[in-house]
Amino acid sequence: MPWSIQWTDQALRDLSKQDRPVARRVVAKLEMAAGNPSQHFVRLVASDDFKFRIGDYRPLAALSHENRTIIVQRVDHRRNVYCRKP
Repeated sequence: MPWSIQWTDQALRDLSKQDRPVARRVVAKLEMAAGNPSQHFVRLVASDDFKFRIGDYRPLAALSHENRTIIVQRVDHRRNVYCRKP
Protein backbone atom coordinates (compact mmCIF):
# COMPACT_ATOMS: atom_id res chain seq x y z
CA MET A 1 0.00 0.00 0.00
CA PRO A 2 1.51 3.38 -0.98
CA TRP A 3 2.17 6.09 1.56
CA SER A 4 0.02 9.22 1.63
CA ILE A 5 1.49 12.66 0.91
CA GLN A 6 0.67 15.74 2.99
CA TRP A 7 1.79 19.21 1.95
CA THR A 8 2.50 22.00 4.44
CA ASP A 9 1.41 25.53 3.58
CA GLN A 10 5.06 26.49 3.04
CA ALA A 11 5.58 23.60 0.60
CA LEU A 12 2.49 24.60 -1.38
CA ARG A 13 3.73 28.21 -1.56
CA ASP A 14 7.16 26.99 -2.69
CA LEU A 15 5.61 24.75 -5.33
CA SER A 16 3.39 27.53 -6.68
CA LYS A 17 6.47 29.72 -7.23
CA GLN A 18 8.09 27.14 -9.52
CA ASP A 19 7.55 26.90 -13.25
CA ARG A 20 4.59 24.74 -14.18
CA PRO A 21 6.67 21.90 -15.77
CA VAL A 22 8.94 21.79 -12.70
CA ALA A 23 5.96 21.68 -10.32
CA ARG A 24 4.34 18.87 -12.32
CA ARG A 25 7.58 16.89 -12.31
CA VAL A 26 8.00 17.31 -8.54
CA VAL A 27 4.44 16.16 -7.84
CA ALA A 28 4.74 13.19 -10.23
CA LYS A 29 8.04 12.05 -8.71
CA LEU A 30 6.71 12.36 -5.15
CA GLU A 31 3.66 10.27 -6.08
CA MET A 32 5.98 7.67 -7.61
CA ALA A 33 8.17 7.68 -4.48
CA ALA A 34 5.11 7.13 -2.25
CA GLY A 35 5.24 3.46 -3.19
CA ASN A 36 8.56 2.94 -1.38
CA PRO A 37 9.91 6.16 0.21
CA SER A 38 12.91 4.51 1.85
CA GLN A 39 14.28 3.79 -1.62
CA HIS A 40 14.12 7.44 -2.74
CA PHE A 41 14.50 9.65 0.34
CA VAL A 42 17.87 10.25 2.04
CA ARG A 43 18.19 11.56 5.61
CA LEU A 44 19.77 14.99 5.99
CA VAL A 45 22.91 15.21 8.11
CA ALA A 46 22.20 16.38 11.69
CA SER A 47 18.45 16.45 11.09
CA ASP A 48 15.41 14.19 11.19
CA ASP A 49 14.26 15.47 7.80
CA PHE A 50 14.73 13.72 4.48
CA LYS A 51 15.52 15.00 0.99
CA PHE A 52 14.54 13.64 -2.40
CA ARG A 53 16.57 14.55 -5.47
CA ILE A 54 14.50 15.62 -8.48
CA GLY A 55 16.92 17.18 -10.94
CA ASP A 56 18.04 20.49 -9.42
CA TYR A 57 15.04 20.62 -7.05
CA ARG A 58 14.80 19.19 -3.56
CA PRO A 59 11.66 18.44 -1.63
CA LEU A 60 12.42 18.29 2.11
CA ALA A 61 10.07 16.04 4.03
CA ALA A 62 9.44 14.25 7.29
CA LEU A 63 8.53 10.57 7.09
CA SER A 64 5.98 9.29 9.58
CA HIS A 65 6.36 5.51 9.62
CA GLU A 66 3.49 5.03 12.08
CA ASN A 67 0.98 6.76 9.78
CA ARG A 68 2.76 5.87 6.52
CA THR A 69 2.75 9.55 5.58
CA ILE A 70 5.23 11.76 3.73
CA ILE A 71 4.94 15.32 5.07
CA VAL A 72 6.47 17.66 2.48
CA GLN A 73 7.82 20.75 4.23
CA ARG A 74 9.76 22.64 1.55
CA VAL A 75 10.31 22.46 -2.23
CA ASP A 76 12.95 24.65 -3.83
CA HIS A 77 16.06 24.73 -5.99
CA ARG A 78 18.99 22.95 -4.37
CA ARG A 79 20.96 26.19 -4.00
CA ASN A 80 18.19 27.69 -1.84
CA VAL A 81 16.45 24.87 -0.01
CA TYR A 82 19.17 24.16 2.57
CA CYS A 83 19.55 27.82 3.67
CA ARG A 84 18.11 28.32 7.14
CA LYS A 85 16.14 31.51 7.45
CA PRO A 86 15.71 32.96 10.95
